[in-house]
Amino acid sequence: FLDAAVVDIEDRHRHRLRSHQLVPGSGFADRQSLLTRAGAGRGDWEDNRMAKSKTKGNADAYIRMYRQMQRIRNFEDQANQLYLSAKMPGLTHMYSGEEAVAVGICEALTDNDRITSTHRGHGHCVAKGAEFKEMFCELLGKEEGYCRGKGGSMHIADQSHGNLGANAIVGGSMGIATGSALRAKLLGSDDVTVCFFGDGATAQGLMYEVMNMAALWRLPVIYACENNGYSEYTKTEEIAAGSITARAEAFGIEAFQVDGQDVLAVNELATKLVDRARKGEGPFFIELKTYRYHGHHVGDINREYYRAKDEERDWKENRDPIIRFRSWLVGEGLITEDEIEAMNEEIKADATAAVEYALAARYPDESEVDMHVFTDVKHALA
Repeated sequence: FLDAAVVDIEDRHRHRLRSHQLVPGSGFADRQSLLTRAGAGRGDWEDNRMAKSKTKGNADAYIRMYRQMQRIRNFEDQANQLYLSAKMPGLTHMYSGEEAVAVGICEALTDNDRITSTHRGHGHCVAKGAEFKEMFCELLGKEEGYCRGKGGSMHIADQSHGNLGANAIVGGSMGIATGSALRAKLLGSDDVTVCFFGDGATAQGLMYEVMNMAALWRLPVIYACENNGYSEYTKTEEIAAGSITARAEAFGIEAFQVDGQDVLAVNELATKLVDRARKGEGPFFIELKTYRYHGHHVGDINREYYRAKDEERDWKENRDPIIRFRSWLVGEGLITEDEIEAMNEEIKADATAAVEYALAARYPDESEVDMHVFTDVKHALA
């Protein structure tokens, strides 16, 4: 087991991965590779300019990624309005601003691959293939929701697309993701599991227990840390001592840092790591630097006591993943401004229609109160 857990140093250098990081103030059209491989020369940047032929060949995938990011943004905008208008029970946690993380990673996965999510999980769900109607029905507690309205925002799951579910417990899905990867290895399946979690979850002891097991057994799991700079209302630097990637490296796990606002950088790295994980070279760890535009939850509106408005404005105006990717797509000649506007309007209309549908949908019958709770209780719909 020990031999399996130790990553050969020479192998670290043979497997240098290239990617792109968006530099504040720069655009996608003039890009330099800025992926840092933790443990293999931190800050060792490599130039990786994208060939025009490759760009044209991947046009459909790039436009699909833009569409998915825009779908997430529109979903969250609608969910926020449902809360503000008191039409949605409970709280929800907005993913706006972090779209490139979920889309960049999930675009590298198949339907058979699994993910586990977090309390801020709408973006993961949409990126893994969920539909608007079923998602809004779930948020509103309607029977047509993915969990028949019983999971809500923080427990939404979509097994049909490999989404094992969101989790309201910080870091709570780490054991589930690692168990899913162990299942794949024991059954000889080639699927990969991605475990999404926030920077605050790195303080949970479970993370270190599962990384130890994953490293010993070389499990096909990728731990994706969405570092949005804040653990609820506290800056990450005030709760996480030292390097986050170094925590994974302590177990012999290859760890990477990437700009989470650059969907191409995220996707390129994820694609390579997923491919290696399928070959039995896992596990892997990624720290994705990103930012949430809203507060910790939808009710966290007056945030100036812990986060400056100028900081929020800078991220929205200069580092927005959707705006930057749109500019790059148009600059590369892959789509026109008119075509993008038409797509945006189509997505907005779809989200609006889904909300109206969900508002009018039925609630589960009261007879379902113990459905899917006790195994010895039979239900006609079970």
